Amino acid sequence: MSKKKEKKAPVVLEQIAILDFAAEAKCIAKVNDEVIFVQGAVAPGDIADLRIIKSKKSFKQAQAINIQPLSKHRTEVACSHFGICGGCKWQHVSYESQTAFKAQQVKDNLTRIAKVKLPEFQPILGSEETYYYRNKLEFTFSCARWLTEDEIGKEDLGNMNALGFHVPGRFDKILPVDHCYLQPDPSNVIRNGVRDFAIANGISYYELKNQQEGALRNLIIRNTVTDEWMVTVQFAYATEEEIKLVMEYLKSSFPMITSLNYVVNQKGNDTFHDLEVVCYYGKPFMVETMEDLKFQIGPKSFFQTNAKQALKLYQLVREYADLQGNEVVYDLYTGTGTIGLFLAKHATKVVGLEYVEMAVEDAKINAELNGITNATFFAGDMKKVLTEEFIAIHGAPDVIITDPPRAGMDLDVVNQILAVKPKKIVYVSCNPATQARDLALLDVAYEVDVVHPVDMFPQTHHVENIVRLRVKN
Repeated sequence: MSKKKEKKAPVVLEQIAILDFAAEAKCIAKVNDEVIFVQGAVAPGDIADLRIIKSKKSFKQAQAINIQPLSKHRTEVACSHFGICGGCKWQHVSYESQTAFKAQQVKDNLTRIAKVKLPEFQPILGSEETYYYRNKLEFTFSCARWLTEDEIGKEDLGNMNALGFHVPGRFDKILPVDHCYLQPDPSNVIRNGVRDFAIANGISYYELKNQQEGALRNLIIRNTVTDEWMVTVQFAYATEEEIKLVMEYLKSSFPMITSLNYVVNQKGNDTFHDLEVVCYYGKPFMVETMEDLKFQIGPKSFFQTNAKQALKLYQLVREYADLQGNEVVYDLYTGTGTIGLFLAKHATKVVGLEYVEMAVEDAKINAELNGITNATFFAGDMKKVLTEEFIAIHGAPDVIITDPPRAGMDLDVVNQILAVKPKKIVYVSCNPATQARDLALLDVAYEVDVVHPVDMFPQTHHVENIVRLRVKN
């Protein structure tokens, strides 16, 4: 009979100084010249014990415990769920320090990875609103809530239902959220109202593990800067009576809801792009306003989740594109066409390309809504659509706007840009590391003359960055 291996006690390094911020909301410490990437609510200047969770040849990863909060970068935490939720990992860091590190992160990536000649960077554009800035949140129902350390091992755990966010790393455990600081009210009031109503009326919560039972599955709350509110409820195994009960409650209790919808989803995941959405009350969409443009947003539409800061981002893109009115502009990875439509009145023609077909349909609707006739949008794999034949039909671009996903641009797309050689490229990125990689590839023909970081997501480590490139003389 083989013996079970005894589980080794974790290695804990005591009283270690936290030296600096690192990527992905981590910090850096050093012990005997070995780098340790530290996760947890620490900041440079703190002292903490470090529980080693992973060891590599060149570095270690650790969880900070027994933290002595000494850092000058610290500030008071607003949210009672901080440290468990994982959604706002930098709440304990002052906003001034957050933006300073984000700007430094952009500089480090572009310097170390791109290794191209760089201009003096523009100061990072911070967000006026550092809380309650999001216009969309998704909450999950679960009949098996996350247990606190005090509750583990107890027999009487009370109500196990939860409506809130997934605990990081756990698909099956939901943290009940009482008050979230990301979206303005009545978001919290609506969520807590649905929670209490369902419990009072015996309406079951979804079983995330077996996915075979439970009426309520997901709650999506969206809003616009003009105070339109959209609520979409995902039901799983609900009766018609239960659906009507919940929807009537929302309709009668929250008159500010302008678009009330539901979807029945019994799939293995929460996505509902391929499912019918039923508009129960109001309009089947909201309308967001940016300057003189209007954007129609449906339950399935993508839209920037910080609309006020997105407007400033788009204004900077327009400024750096510096259009004179006679240019052909290609908007790559256009999404719902927001940037392209922003530029259309300043260009002869805008051509938008995007791989998500549904987003392109939204872009076409928004072009029509705004009476824009010189912008056309196409769906498909970017490297397959952006061909010599396509360019011959639609005209060679004078300016290219590109806003790719975190993975950056495909090599084939970079090569096609180099082949067609527009005069200017304005590159918007949510990942300065892959942006830097692409800048190195473009360096054979282009020089960078503007770098401008923008903070879209306060209390997180994420940062956007705008780079303008011009053809080398």
